[in-house]
Amino acid sequence: MIRRSVLCRVLSGTIWILSTVSGFVLSAEPKFNRQISGRFSIESQWYPESAAHPDQRGHATGFVMEPELYLDSMESWSFTFAPFFRYDSADTRRTHADLKEAYLLLFGYVGNDEWELRLGIDRAFWGVAESRHLVNIVNQIDLVEHPYKELKLGQPMARLTWSGNWGMAEIFGLPYHRPRTFPGRTGRLRLPLVVDNDQVSYESAAGQWHLDLAARYSHIFGPFDIGISAFDGTSREPFLLPSTDFLGAPTLAPHYEQIRQFGLDTQLTAGSWLFKLEAIQRLDARDRLGRKVDYSASVIGGEYTFYSALGSNVDISLLGEWNSDGRGQYATNVFQKDLFVAARFALNDVRSTEILASILGDADSTSRVLAFELNRRLSDQWSLNMEAIAFLDIDQADISYEIRRDSFIDLNLIYNF
Repeated sequence: MIRRSVLCRVLSGTIWILSTVSGFVLSAEPKFNRQISGRFSIESQWYPESAAHPDQRGHATGFVMEPELYLDSMESWSFTFAPFFRYDSADTRRTHADLKEAYLLLFGYVGNDEWELRLGIDRAFWGVAESRHLVNIVNQIDLVEHPYKELKLGQPMARLTWSGNWGMAEIFGLPYHRPRTFPGRTGRLRLPLVVDNDQVSYESAAGQWHLDLAARYSHIFGPFDIGISAFDGTSREPFLLPSTDFLGAPTLAPHYEQIRQFGLDTQLTAGSWLFKLEAIQRLDARDRLGRKVDYSASVIGGEYTFYSALGSNVDISLLGEWNSDGRGQYATNVFQKDLFVAARFALNDVRSTEILASILGDADSTSRVLAFELNRRLSDQWSLNMEAIAFLDIDQADISYEIRRDSFIDLNLIYNF
């Protein structure tokens, strides 16, 4: 079993090496572009309902730092270094650091084709859907950041991209697995038992050091934007086993299986319409009962935009998506048979104001999740983000039942530099 301290040593060593390299580069004769940017945000989170578990708080504050260093030779390489740090007053697990990006990018041309090689820690995004990104499997979910947005941890990788008029092909070598983050004992939006990442286990004898492989081909065929992907390696979704901590208190221990996944994501653009599909076939996964299963899942939907609605500057987009999971009631997520409906308002004003309101409903129960999000610039450097999520009539059989009292309002004041 490989404990969290191993990951800390890996990340600390990577930070030291990359910091040393960047310090040397910065002190050398400038023959390249360099840019330092990022953002700092102050967050306040409020939970209107009383907590379901002892020591959970109804209010939390904190801050996030996300600086970024970018160097560019203007000829054949670039270097990106983007650490992340969050402090949270209520949950020590949510106070965490990560390297979102820390990679060297080499690039060049062979005839009319272009190649890129990224070495280090990076993030990859696949998919087209709004409610859920089924095919997006390369990076691990940073669950303490948000329960639904699927924000990702940085992933050590070697990533080769080759592109031309025929499309783009990507090949990934992923030498190290990142366990999923989970809220701590005092955190909200958690399971009845705390997930203990110090007890993580793996199906592979190589543990976290199993070499995972992934590949994707994408191309635009007329109005169609199509991506085909494959993944072979350690699952990003753990199966949670009952266990106890060193004091004998009951906990959950994450176990990661070896899986294979084949994915398809496609988008059809037809005027003001966007039609979207994400579908996967996953082999050797588990259901909620712990049984090994092969299953398929999909997200299918559309988006229509009314540009300059009613003669105003406002663009209104209406979205609808249907989520299904072949495991049915034994799925390990909330999307086994759910309808997502949303409306997005882009005011196109000088403050770039955008509003998104949505509802996610289970077709087999009364469970509903309402969400509202507002983004607005206050000045050239300052911006505001407000988000509210409400859990309504959550059915006892629903996987979200344990967080039914964790509706929240989140306010972020962001400084961009």
